[in-house]
Amino acid sequence: MADRDAIPSDAAGAAKTGRRSLRPLAMLRPYVLRRKPQLVGAILALVMAALATLTVPLAVRRMIDHGFTADNAGTINVYFMALIGVVAVLATASSLRFYFVTWLGERVVADLRADVFRHLSALGIDFFDRNRSGEIASRLTADTTQIKSVAGASISIALRNLVMFIGGVAMMIVTSPKLSGLVLIALPIVVLPLVGFGRRVRLRSRKAQDLLADASAYASEAVGAIRIVQAFTAEATVARRFAESVEGAFVAARNSTVARAALTGFGIFMVFASMVAVLWWGAHDVMAGRMTPGTLGQFLIYAVIGAGALGELSQVWGDISNATGAAERLAEILAEKPSIAAPSKPQRLAEPVRGAVAFEDVGFAYPEGGRGPAIRHIGFRVEPGERVAVVGPSGAGKSTLFNLMLRFYDPQQGRVTVDGVDIRDLDPVALRSHIAIVPQDTVVFAASAAENIGIGHPGADRDAIKRAAVSAHADAFLVTLPEGYETELGERGVTLSGGQRQRIAIARAILKDAPILLLDEATSALDAESEVAVQDALDELMVGRTTIVIAHRLATILKADRILVMDGGAIVEEGTHEALVRHGGLYARLARLQLREDAA
Repeated sequence: MADRDAIPSDAAGAAKTGRRSLRPLAMLRPYVLRRKPQLVGAILALVMAALATLTVPLAVRRMIDHGFTADNAGTINVYFMALIGVVAVLATASSLRFYFVTWLGERVVADLRADVFRHLSALGIDFFDRNRSGEIASRLTADTTQIKSVAGASISIALRNLVMFIGGVAMMIVTSPKLSGLVLIALPIVVLPLVGFGRRVRLRSRKAQDLLADASAYASEAVGAIRIVQAFTAEATVARRFAESVEGAFVAARNSTVARAALTGFGIFMVFASMVAVLWWGAHDVMAGRMTPGTLGQFLIYAVIGAGALGELSQVWGDISNATGAAERLAEILAEKPSIAAPSKPQRLAEPVRGAVAFEDVGFAYPEGGRGPAIRHIGFRVEPGERVAVVGPSGAGKSTLFNLMLRFYDPQQGRVTVDGVDIRDLDPVALRSHIAIVPQDTVVFAASAAENIGIGHPGADRDAIKRAAVSAHADAFLVTLPEGYETELGERGVTLSGGQRQRIAIARAILKDAPILLLDEATSALDAESEVAVQDALDELMVGRTTIVIAHRLATILKADRILVMDGGAIVEEGTHEALVRHGGLYARLARLQLREDAA
């Protein structure tokens, strides 16, 4: 099970101790600054709308002080026409602000999603060992959607109301310094409790997002294994567990909503109550002749503008707090450093790559799971063009050899070399470009057959893809699909049989045309007739390539130049089939078991 706290970051530490701030949202700054024309347009529109709004009370004051009499009809008409012009400016500016800010929000989130996924794809396999794919997917979708709502609407509303609050307070001071002083004295009484409420909202929002991610991760796992769920009649159990997870997320979201509602209500009451008290004082000044009715009206409108803006800010603060939790979770991913990375000055293999592979006293233990060493003191060499079979019981460490060969992990002891170069001195991407693999558990993507075959050879033309499929004996069934090579194969290739998926994997390896070939039970899912056909294709593919084969079928093993027998993470026997059978050890026993299976 993944541990969300396994992702190290300063933000995660702050979350544990309760020290939360809006600092995670700073990660959005470079994305916003990339779009300076739209940003400038949004700021100008925001300022224009604010200035238009703040102009209205000036006209209201003059109309009140001049009086609504027949003698002043012309003046009143001018003021009302001016107000129509101000409203037109306000409408235009608001429309432009909405467009620019919404565009920025969509663009920022699209760029952020792309960067997070790009970073994820470069992380070491150990990261994915520690974290569930469903939770990672939740961060890419739900969390970025949360940020989009803030980057688009909430921040726009917050900035607009911040400008309106500052402008309103400034004009209040210009209108009546005395009444404004009373407002400023009351301001800390309003703001300080809001800050305390905001901290509680952020903490509860983060908890709700974490619980929702857990529920999403479980749902993803259950849907991915739906055949097993139904085969074991576990539908009710799975549904009950998911319902419990969703209920937990709902309770956390409800608590967050309660805190936000309290924050909003308290903020609005405190703001307007303080305004009422100040205006009561101003009314007495009017009655005493120390202030004109128009001045009080102007001050009243500016006070309403400022109070309304502050009330809106308290409401938007909850949305921004939610986005802070989402940004924090994404920042944790971006802060994760790849455990397997290219050195600062990577070496390059000499061209053409010969494909000589060597393990030199290699020892390795997986970082997760608390298991002991997976392999210990492994040493062997595979010459260019040589075929080596690796056999042994389950858990002997065979697949670990491939994991190290592909540099998914680095050994804790010894080294692995290609053409005499330690693969830790190579760029992992460059290393893997010289290796083709046919895994036992074939992965087929929810894409067309042609895209699945060409995934390891971007830009391959249709003729090359078809030749690879023909060589892998996949063309015969691909051409019968509804749209041939353009047929969507469905998530995980559910529309294909196991043997068909494996032939897709073999076609990928053929198309990649790499000097080093790794075969992990490459014919295990094939029936006898298909195995013969695919084995012929593999025999042709292996010619001139360094090949390491994990196999248990004698048909595959007998064609190897040499056999390595593993047990308990070590090589216990080595030699040809005949020599190992005569030796009478572990390999001889495994060979007898295989003969019985074949006979059965």
